[in-house]
Amino acid sequence: MLGLPHNKNFLVAYSDEWPRQFAAEKQALASAFGQLPHVIEHIGSTSVPGMRAKPILDLMVGIPLLDDFTRYQPALEKLGYDFAPHAGVPGHHIFGRGRNSTERTHILHLVEINSAHWHAPLAFRNTLRSDPLLRAKYVEMKELSAQQAPDSRARYNELKARFFDELKNRPPTPPESP
Repeated sequence: MLGLPHNKNFLVAYSDEWPRQFAAEKQALASAFGQLPHVIEHIGSTSVPGMRAKPILDLMVGIPLLDDFTRYQPALEKLGYDFAPHAGVPGHHIFGRGRNSTERTHILHLVEINSAHWHAPLAFRNTLRSDPLLRAKYVEMKELSAQQAPDSRARYNELKARFFDELKNRPPTPPESP
């Protein structure tokens, strides 16, 4: 079941429904966008099989030019998404959707396709899917962040950012000897 009250942070067990919910949302988005060029991907923790996550479906829509995001906005609004102009994610235009005004079920990132903002979330998702040790460390960091900031999404993200800083700063793993 999707849905996280505003400014609440908690993780739930992975649900086999998440990929199905993504597939349905992808189809609805593709239909709403019509001939507008786009690519839709499932990102975030709900896209990693077996991983505990906040119960919000994260989607990323790649578009040719980020400055053209307003061409996509009417279609998103018809589907119940609202624009979050002050979300503070560089290189992203963020839209959210929920069952009511106090709960989010979907977060959608509009980004320029083939930019670093497009490739980085996909690379991280794919790494989490293939690296159980990294996945376990990430879940541990997310759990700790949710415990330390149960009522602040901004603080939760700030705490969780430490994981990404450590990941960026860790030395590369040397190749295995033959």
